[in-house]
Amino acid sequence: MALNRIYLDWNATAPLSAQARAAMMDTLRLPGNPSSVHGEGRAARAAMDKARRQVAALVGGEPAHVIFTSGATEAANHVLTSDFLMGRAPLIISHLYVSAIEHPAIREGGRFEPGRLSEVPVTRDGVVDLPALEEILGRHDRSSGLPMVAVMLVNNETGIVQPVAEAATLVHAHGGLMVVDAVQAVGRISVDINALDADFLILSSHKIGGPKGAGALVSRGEALMPKPLIRGGGQEKGHRSGTENFHAIVGFGAAAEAGLDNLGQRSSAITTLREQLEQGMRQAAPDVIIHGAEVGRVCNTSFFTLPGLKSETGQIAFDLEGIALSAGSACSSGKVGESHVLTAMGHDPKLGALRISLGADTTSDDIARALAAFAKIAARRKPAGEAA
Repeated sequence: MALNRIYLDWNATAPLSAQARAAMMDTLRLPGNPSSVHGEGRAARAAMDKARRQVAALVGGEPAHVIFTSGATEAANHVLTSDFLMGRAPLIISHLYVSAIEHPAIREGGRFEPGRLSEVPVTRDGVVDLPALEEILGRHDRSSGLPMVAVMLVNNETGIVQPVAEAATLVHAHGGLMVVDAVQAVGRISVDINALDADFLILSSHKIGGPKGAGALVSRGEALMPKPLIRGGGQEKGHRSGTENFHAIVGFGAAAEAGLDNLGQRSSAITTLREQLEQGMRQAAPDVIIHGAEVGRVCNTSFFTLPGLKSETGQIAFDLEGIALSAGSACSSGKVGESHVLTAMGHDPKLGALRISLGADTTSDDIARALAAFAKIAARRKPAGEAA
């Protein structure tokens, strides 16, 4: 890979941070299994307990309420189930309602049967339609079980911040559970599980500069918990069996701590870069459409459409210019397809869009080079209405 390439795909995965790398290197010398009671095992356990505290602090939670998983997808499949326990008593969740812009890991419904899964619409601005949610919850038949609602805090394609706390108020008024995918929010905005009134948060290590292969499900308490997805040796207090991915978890913890450091200052600097980017795009191509520009977004994300340019064509063109970006969500290996997020927002599904996502290492020079490539690509696209 050429050294002069520019990486602008932080929403897909963030480069491993120096803090995470250093923490993982330190643990490579520890031979013990965190479940072992001897000195080596206790040393490994202590390092993992530190990571648990660091991840909990990232979202204002309690360390005892952090369950480590292999990633956000596993965390989603763990919590999206009809089978819950209130202490030792079973509690039935009869239906799952997910917003139309959720990540596929949520939209698939986890362990819910397809007939017990429904979508909640969003507005044309890409924000969850709260009146529609309230109406949907009002129609829910609680005699068959409680409702569960899943709404992401920040959309992975548009970067739009969703009204999670307001949604949670509606959900709890109808006796339901609120699940929040906070994967794209942590490290970019302040996240507090209690302020959000969320029952569960889903997190991913590699989105914040930690290693791939680690994630977490964070609960607000321990009284109400889903039945385990993975059974076996009883690790993670019996919630998730299997020897923990120790080194990745330690790196996750270090990345979580780094994500809190100077959050406001870092977000402000990245916002300035995004504004520089979007201003330059509008100057080079006045017809560019920046999705979500009229509502609240996280600092680092710009999801845009160039009329007359297909997503896959644009992604390849930027790649040839030495710039890595995405055509929407990077959830499928090598796949570029229509954006379900744009469809949910009422746009033509064939419209296509590209996503630039910035990070802590992005510089003003990177933005200047990206804009030069953008201008070149915009100038040679086909007129709107013609095939690109």
